Amino acid sequence: MSNIEEAENRIKSLTEQINHHNHLYYQESQSEISDYEFDLLLQELIQLEQQFPSLKKIDSPSNRVGGDITKDFATITHKYPMLSLGNTYTEEELFEFDQRIKKLLEIKYQYVSELKFDGVAISLIYENGYLTHAITRGDGVQGDDVTNNVKTIRSIPLKLKSNDYPSYFEVRGEIFLPFSEFEKINKEKEELGEPLLANPRNTASGTLKMQDSSIVAKRKLECYIYSLLGENLPVQTHSEAMEKLINWGFNVSPTYESHENIESVLNYIKKWETARFNLPLGTDGIVIKVNHYIHQQELGMTAKVPRWAIAFKYKAEHVSTLLESVEYQVGRTGNITPVANLKPVLLAGTTVKRASLHNANEMERLDLHFNDTVWIEKGGEIIPKITSVELSKRIHNASKISFIHQCPACATPLIRKENEANHYCPNELSCPPQIKGKIEHFIHRKAMNIEGIGPETIDQLYDLGIIQNYADLYSLSFPKLLTLERFGEKSANNLLLGLEKSKSVPFKNVLFALGIRFVGATVAEKLAYHFKNLNAIINASYEALCEAPEVGDRIAQSVTDYFKNPHNLKLIEQLKSAGLQFYSEEKTIELEGDKLSGFTFVISGVFQHFEREELKLKIEKNGGKVVSSISAKLNYLLAGENMGPSKLEKASKLGIKIISETEFIAMIG
Repeated sequence: MSNIEEAENRIKSLTEQINHHNHLYYQESQSEISDYEFDLLLQELIQLEQQFPSLKKIDSPSNRVGGDITKDFATITHKYPMLSLGNTYTEEELFEFDQRIKKLLEIKYQYVSELKFDGVAISLIYENGYLTHAITRGDGVQGDDVTNNVKTIRSIPLKLKSNDYPSYFEVRGEIFLPFSEFEKINKEKEELGEPLLANPRNTASGTLKMQDSSIVAKRKLECYIYSLLGENLPVQTHSEAMEKLINWGFNVSPTYESHENIESVLNYIKKWETARFNLPLGTDGIVIKVNHYIHQQELGMTAKVPRWAIAFKYKAEHVSTLLESVEYQVGRTGNITPVANLKPVLLAGTTVKRASLHNANEMERLDLHFNDTVWIEKGGEIIPKITSVELSKRIHNASKISFIHQCPACATPLIRKENEANHYCPNELSCPPQIKGKIEHFIHRKAMNIEGIGPETIDQLYDLGIIQNYADLYSLSFPKLLTLERFGEKSANNLLLGLEKSKSVPFKNVLFALGIRFVGATVAEKLAYHFKNLNAIINASYEALCEAPEVGDRIAQSVTDYFKNPHNLKLIEQLKSAGLQFYSEEKTIELEGDKLSGFTFVISGVFQHFEREELKLKIEKNGGKVVSSISAKLNYLLAGENMGPSKLEKASKLGIKIISETEFIAMIG
């Protein structure tokens, strides 16, 4: 599209369509189009905004995909402090709360009850209908500005519907990760042999503080709004405020209710005690508020909490059952995870048969014995965990369950690295679960994305001796595949076609597929972009690896160790012979000027305005060259925060000019 007027009309139409479908999905729980069709609309909008950047607006739905990098989160003081609530666990204490309200008000009043969601509290500020700031709770007085990350959450409006809102107001809400998304992330991590996330609440909290907002967007966080704050608000009660927030486009949980008395509140609490387990997120209680704002003002505050609200906390549901056995799983990196097999028992709406014991330290803490009766509950109301042993039911002279010393799959003595809680099997070349796990990782959709093959096929291929590693996949032939059970001509052709297609997968995916410890998809992408080809990574020194974005000491050491191993180098030669991509395509650099022509730079540290790759590109666009090591021929050391002291010392000894980010910006004008 070349006409700016046509582009403006199409952008307006796409924005309206995308906002409409977002509202249907998050506020009405309806969907008129598929995710694929929605993504096509969003992609078209992004392309048009890239072609006509002047047409992109502050509330564009394209902001949902993220892309901004935040090195340091600014601290902002809350206009209205984010206070905690007093907690109660019994009906008697709720009646006492009601009696205090009755005594202080001496007039008729109402309550509003709403579920207390297990997420991350957030304060959202809107000015003239636009989201301008998103601030975490912090210490209640001040929190972190996480606006870029919050803008990726599709259930939070960037621009409000209607037009009857105040010019400035604030809403409070709970950002959460739905159980379905949490399970999806953990399933992927399990397939990749990575440590699992502990619970949805911690995952949401960690995601909200990520530096790269594009990664936040992929996590699919959601948000429920539960409070409206401001001056001259167009409402008199909390329940009216909830209706108004819904009209403005906010995602308000439909589970709140108004009550004429405390008995009605208790019925609400009893109703949700079990019904809450059917919700898409965790809850740990009920919040009860006096409904009318005038009554809230009259009741006021204590030194720490409001007198007009209280939280009723459900006791964590836990049950006892029999520990039948402990088995040990071997991950693709050799990590040994103990798992308790339990007599099936109903807990929080689901039947629990297994629970992770995490590591030897946790087993020692629990002091497990054979045939123990154990208490279990759900951490974050999703992952079963053993909390304790019922010692009164322990069988006399029962033997203690101790962590194993040998790999359960290959009998190799286990090792435990310093400062690590987990045990590992070091036999990565011959331990079947590790080899199969590495092959499963290699074919994963985020790696080589090889279609036509799954865990069962891998088991057969390995157990029959047809393949010994992932590189052997490319030596598979039609006759070999026909020897497999339930494998016909169509299945064989699909697998061979999948292998052929994988040869065009980008270098970053190939690097990730190698399964280097601590090198996830994001780090692999950064390494591929930084070094351009595999040979450069293989030959890079430990110090040079540390210069790459996202690469610290642990990752650099792991990469160095991987490429020192002759077995791994042999696999890479096989993959090269098969025709896989081991280099990134060089992009033509469009010059901005020649102010840095003839100058060489080393970049070190963390910068406020640029990623290091962006600095490198900026230098090249202005005619300069970036090198990885300091020598007497170097012109400038571009120094950021937390740069290595050895570089600084070497540059000083050689008399090389050391410049800051501000001085560099001045150099290029």
